[in-house]
Parts: sequence; structure tokens; C-alpha cells
Amino acid sequence: MKAQLVFYADNELLEGPIYDHGNGLLYFVSIFDGLVYCHDPATKRILSVKLNSPVSNIYLKDNKKVVAASKNGFYEIDFNTLQATLAFTIEIDDDIRFNDGIEDAKGRLLIGTMGYPQVLSNRGKVFSFHKGKYRTIIENTTISNGLAFSKDNSLLYFIDTPSKKVARYSYDIVSGDVKFEAYVIEFKENGSPDGMCMDNNGNLWIAEWGGSCVSLWNPYSGKKLGVLELPCPNVTSCTFDDKGGMYITTAKSNDQNNNLGGGLFYFENNNFQ
Repeated sequence: MKAQLVFYADNELLEGPIYDHGNGLLYFVSIFDGLVYCHDPATKRILSVKLNSPVSNIYLKDNKKVVAASKNGFYEIDFNTLQATLAFTIEIDDDIRFNDGIEDAKGRLLIGTMGYPQVLSNRGKVFSFHKGKYRTIIENTTISNGLAFSKDNSLLYFIDTPSKKVARYSYDIVSGDVKFEAYVIEFKENGSPDGMCMDNNGNLWIAEWGGSCVSLWNPYSGKKLGVLELPCPNVTSCTFDDKGGMYITTAKSNDQNNNLGGGLFYFENNNFQ
């Protein structure tokens, strides 16, 4: 299978793809540009809204309506009007920004942090926001990245990228409490784990920063099952659409011969899920 280039606008760092299965729309962000994108695969139309600080990830709200996490706050964005309204804030230090996030089955918004503009060891956290209040559920991370829930919502998988490992936490869907259980996957080659998503079989698809691929892993055995190769080194995150295909975001690299980093790619479903 070969990756199809869907979108390229010379962005430095695309991230946070999330697919709205109910309305057939893909959302993703360009972190340092402060841009939130809405892509309609049916019409090929791409809309964007610019926020005033780095933006990291998106939570679905309604048709063409999302909440986007930015360093300066969480904004409700309406792509029908291309307007953004501040929804709420979570207090973070000036040298910290938000990074990857996910919504749980009860509507809690989980969001990780990292140092900005420099990476800062053990300064990151993972917050949980619900009904106007937030609290810390994971502490002392460096680059809080991929988050994924098991199908029964009893487990939370989490990536702190420099660790090159995927951690498993027990997750209480009633209280939102987490408890570390074990590291279940370890990366021993060039790539470091970044964003991820889970397929219908309960396996994890993990974007590899520096690895030029999205790799497939069984979180129970810890075994690597396969890869989807990308034409650029820094692969940041991935999500499935309603056809079983996969959208993948990437970032630029120091390789001067590679001019596709920072593009959005797509793999059609050829039974790889």
C-alpha cells in the first residue's frame, strides 16, 4: 500500500487528526501556525480557523463544531461561520503548552502538556476536565502524547514520547481515576512513539517520530504486527475514517531532501485494520 498525499501547505507540524464519523469530516491542526482545519473528503474542501497561540488537538462537538485546545485556552470553533469563541481555560505555566488529548465515554476531556518553546523534563502532566472543573491525573511527564482507551473503557494507554514506551493505566469510567499498571510496548529502533489510535481488534496504531511509519502493535503481547510506511521521517498521529482508511499527520524534519514532511496522508482500507 502507498500513502496518498491529501493536503500540503508547507506547515511545520501537523497533528491531532480526528474523524467525525457521524458527519464524515476530518479535523486536524497545524500546531505552531495556530490553525485548526476541517476537511470534507467528499468535496475535497478544506476550511481553516486561526487561533492566537499554538493549538494541539480537537474534541468533536456537533456538525462542523469542535473544541480546540490552544496554549491560551480552549475554543469552540464553528466551521459554518468560521468563528472561534473561548469556552474555558486550564491554568498552565508560561513555558508549558498543551499537546495530545482525547475525550472519554463520559465526556471528560483529557489533555497532556509539555514544555514550550523548549522541551522540559518531567514538567508535563495530563489533565482531566469535566463539568467546568479540572484535575491532574498523570504527573511528571516530558512530552505527553498519544492517548487511547480500550473498547470497554477500563484501560487507558498513554505515551510519554522520550520514554519510548506505551504505558497502561487502569481507568475508572465512573470516577475518571487512573492507576498505572505496566509498560506494555517498548520502541527499540529509531522511531519514537507519538500519537496513536486503536482499531476494532483492540490493537494500537502508533505514529513514529523519526521512524517514517505508523506501526501496529498488540498491547497485550507487546508485539509489533506491521507497519505503514510514510515518505517522511516525522510521523505525528493517525485516525481511522468511516471506510476503514487511515489519515496520518506528519511534520517537517532536518532532512533537506525530504519535502513532504508537514503533509496530511491517507491510506485506503486494504484489510490492514
